[in-house]
Amino acid sequence: MSRVLIVDDEPQILRALAITMRANGYEVVTADTGQGAVQVAAETAPDAVILDLGLPDITGVEVVEALRGWTTVPIVILSVRNAEADKIAALDAGADDYMTKPFGVGELLARLRAALRRAVPGDVEARIETPDFTIDLADKQVRESSGAGVHLTPTEWQVLELLARHAERLVTQRQILTDIWGATTEDDTGFLRVHMAHLRRKLEPDPSKPRYLVTEPGMGYRFMPGGGSAE
Repeated sequence: MSRVLIVDDEPQILRALAITMRANGYEVVTADTGQGAVQVAAETAPDAVILDLGLPDITGVEVVEALRGWTTVPIVILSVRNAEADKIAALDAGADDYMTKPFGVGELLARLRAALRRAVPGDVEARIETPDFTIDLADKQVRESSGAGVHLTPTEWQVLELLARHAERLVTQRQILTDIWGATTEDDTGFLRVHMAHLRRKLEPDPSKPRYLVTEPGMGYRFMPGGGSAE
C-alpha cells in the first residue's frame, strides 16, 4: 500500500482528498501547513505528495525545495493557480506534475499512478547525525551535539548538502563545482578548497585532521557520518 501525503490548508478539500485516496487503496497522512508538511514527510517517508501552493506559512514552492533537500518522492501540485509562471516555478523547484483546481478525481488518480511508476529510489535520511554535529536536510540547518546552531553561508550549505546526500561515497571535485557553480568553474579546484576549509573549521573537532569531510587526493571529497580516518 502506497502512502500519500496530502497538503492543503482548506479543511474540506483535505478531508475529501483523504477519503478519496483511502477509498482507492492508499494510506494517507495529511498536513495543513508547509512546515507541517516537511515535518510529516520526514517522519513518515511518504511514497508521493499531493501539494497545494497556497499555504498559510511558507509557499508550496518552498515546501518542494525543502523536500528536494533529501527526497526524490513524487510531488503532484494541486492548486487554484493556473498562471504559467506559477507552474514553471513549481516544476523548476522539483515538482513532478501540476494540476489546477477544480480537478477530476479520475485524472488526479491517473497522474498519481504515473508519478509513482516513474519514481526512482534514492532517498536519504532527512536528519544525519554524527558524533559532533547533526545535519537537518529538511530545515537546512546544522547543529552541534550541544544543540547550538552552526552558521553556514549559502554556498557552504550547498557543498555540505551535496556531500551529505552522497554520504560515504566519493563526490568528485568536478561534480561539486559543476552542480553548484556551473560548468564554467569545473576546473577551479582552488575555489572549492577554500569553501572546504571553511566548512572544516566550523564542523571538524580538528580541522587539520578532518574526520567527516575527507579528501580523496586528486579526486574529490567524501562525507563520513561516523568519522573517517584523519588525513
